[in-house]
Amino acid sequence: MKNWAGNHHFAADRIARPSSVDELRKLVADAPKVKALGTRHSFNDVADFPGGVLVDLAGLDVPTVVDTAAATVTVGAATRYGDLVEAVDEAGFALENLASLPHCTVAGSVATATHGSGERVRNLSAAVSGLDLVTADGTLRRYTRSQDPEIFPGLVVNLGALGVVTRVTLDLVPSFSVQQDGFVAIPRSSVLDGFDELQAAGYSVSLFTPWVGDIAGLVLLKRRVAATVPELSEFHGGTRMASPPGANFTDWGVPGPWHHRLPHFRLDSVPSIGEELQSEFFVPRADAVAALTEIRALGEQLATALHVSEIRTVAGDDLWLSPCHGGDRVGIHFTWQPKPDAVAALLPLIQERLAPFGARPHWGKVFHGDGWAAERYPELPRFRALAGELDPRGAFRSPYLRRHVFGE
Repeated sequence: MKNWAGNHHFAADRIARPSSVDELRKLVADAPKVKALGTRHSFNDVADFPGGVLVDLAGLDVPTVVDTAAATVTVGAATRYGDLVEAVDEAGFALENLASLPHCTVAGSVATATHGSGERVRNLSAAVSGLDLVTADGTLRRYTRSQDPEIFPGLVVNLGALGVVTRVTLDLVPSFSVQQDGFVAIPRSSVLDGFDELQAAGYSVSLFTPWVGDIAGLVLLKRRVAATVPELSEFHGGTRMASPPGANFTDWGVPGPWHHRLPHFRLDSVPSIGEELQSEFFVPRADAVAALTEIRALGEQLATALHVSEIRTVAGDDLWLSPCHGGDRVGIHFTWQPKPDAVAALLPLIQERLAPFGARPHWGKVFHGDGWAAERYPELPRFRALAGELDPRGAFRSPYLRRHVFGE
């Protein structure tokens, strides 16, 4: 079995598919090595455990429950965002944000701090207000933000190091509509000189660039709207596109429900390019232009292996292992051609350029260097201590976690 990108072959001994939480509890208690498996949309071995058991939770019967009084929704860990949003919208609510693709599971997305875009919008993990966790001894524990305030920020972005999440409760906001528009051929000088204004122009703004030439590429502008909004013929010197560049994109040019516009890609289509690798690095919001200028200097080298880069802003949070812990960040994302050797040669150059800004990598994407990520998280000692309490026998401590989190 491979991940989506095909660059990682899973090395676990078998896949278990429990049909009940009790069956899962016994499986976890008996297995010497165990790891929860989502939709396999990670580009490294974060979801693998060689010689262990991978647990597919899709067979658990966990209903989706919208609590209108509390403005929350509780879902099974293996629920995909694309399958959750309709029930939420029908109840008159919305999630604050969504990732660029709705294909991934809730538990897998929040465990790796997956995100969308927006200067005032946090990553998906920040919406978690409760979770059920099966720990190494098979105990099912319920944690909430209100009842466990001291450790809850360490439980959400957990990389599978603390146990197997079976159920997640997410905060909701009132439902809203969004209009998405695309603009091309924006001069690069307009992007750098007007970066703050550009990012503040919408609820969610994504900038796509190849890093070479004088044209920045495509900007996706997503605005919250109450009704039809005046059509923008241009944006920061760029020209409005009448329609998306591919059939797998969500609709442009007309208002629609939040869950039909915030993702870039449709649930019924292959997202992004398909055969690709991905990397992403987060730098402080205040350093955005300086960091982009550093990467721009590598443009010709990046072009040998790059499909496109996406630049997005994400609001800060208090989650211990979130790349946005402690303040607002800008995500510099790379969608690579399936050239692992070329990408591996470029990553040290990128990380060297971004090191002065305290860049943090996306946990589920490819980056260079064991221990490079961990040293950028001030709350890591607390997370290690929490993992020691919940998993004293190391049942969830995979090679990925040993390299990148525990410094072994």
